[in-house]
Amino acid sequence: MEKEQQAGHGKLPHEQLLLQASTELMNLSLGYARSMALGCAAKLGVADAIHRAGGRATLHDLHAALSLHPTKLPFLRRVMRVLVASGVFAQVEEEEEEDHYRLTPVSSLLVTAGDGGGRSLLPLVLFQLSPLCVTPATSMAEWLRSGGEEETAFEMVHGVGLWGACSRAPDLGELFNDAMAADSRFIMDMAINGSGRQVFDKITSMVDVAGGTGAAARAVAAAFPHIKCTVLDLPHVIDSIPADHGDVVQFVAGDMMDFIPKADALLLKFVLHDWSDEDCIKILKRCKEAIIPSRAARGKIIIIDVVVGSASEAICQGTQQLFDLIISVLTPGKERDEEEWRKIFKEAGFTKYKISPVLGFRSIIEVFL
Repeated sequence: MEKEQQAGHGKLPHEQLLLQASTELMNLSLGYARSMALGCAAKLGVADAIHRAGGRATLHDLHAALSLHPTKLPFLRRVMRVLVASGVFAQVEEEEEEDHYRLTPVSSLLVTAGDGGGRSLLPLVLFQLSPLCVTPATSMAEWLRSGGEEETAFEMVHGVGLWGACSRAPDLGELFNDAMAADSRFIMDMAINGSGRQVFDKITSMVDVAGGTGAAARAVAAAFPHIKCTVLDLPHVIDSIPADHGDVVQFVAGDMMDFIPKADALLLKFVLHDWSDEDCIKILKRCKEAIIPSRAARGKIIIIDVVVGSASEAICQGTQQLFDLIISVLTPGKERDEEEWRKIFKEAGFTKYKISPVLGFRSIIEVFL
């Protein structure tokens, strides 16, 4: 044991090892405060305030822009200090005046105004840090000790699964749909304008399965006007979408477990990780029934999801592991490695697939007929 400690921390005296370990333990146990500080800044609109100030703002500028009570200035400083140390914001030292805060690539994704608004992930952050998601995560031990009556920690806490909670409470459904739409706009922009663009070559029709309010399908339709795009989702989701008579995307209400409209390509973005292997196989079999290849395009399913172990960067691997944990808290699903993906593809009747790890911690998987 002592040799392992020395290998991990260098050759330190036992007391120093324990002190270093206690510091690491405290940092881990207080890690939630970092997430809560991010949620605080997201709710207050700190990134937008810095953006409106021309990209640089002092603490007093932020305090005034956010209309906070005078007594809250010291606490705002503490929040910003944590977020600067985490790389969310940067602090620029000034010689003759108060230091300024500026945006980083991370906090630029929280800006909702101007050119950055189209790539804003603020709704996704607000959803992930909402009580809807956080409360079940704080109850993992209680769920593990439970007798198995509830399928997930989410169901144990809220009395119903995630989809049931969103369908029975319009405000929760809107929170979820806004989060998924923001993520779709961002990730489809990255895919279409990056190395994932060729995935959509030669496709003439596409169904975005469980496509929510249609953000992903609209992105594809805008970039590839020749592709006829359809969105399939549950009736309560489709009914919540405001009518747009100029919309280039068609919406169909239905359950993907029962029916998927015909097309030569189907898109499943962040869908299959919400479901068990058995349900994924059922969904994929429905997809196989719906695919009708065109003369120009080979029929396929386009999956945008996590492939655990697909990235070499430590930040991507760590994010994949965190996603796997939180997905299993919220849903009966999980994140899968390549072997797990291959297994469900095979059981659904597919033998050919291609994984392209080109979207950060996520990949594009093409599954061919």
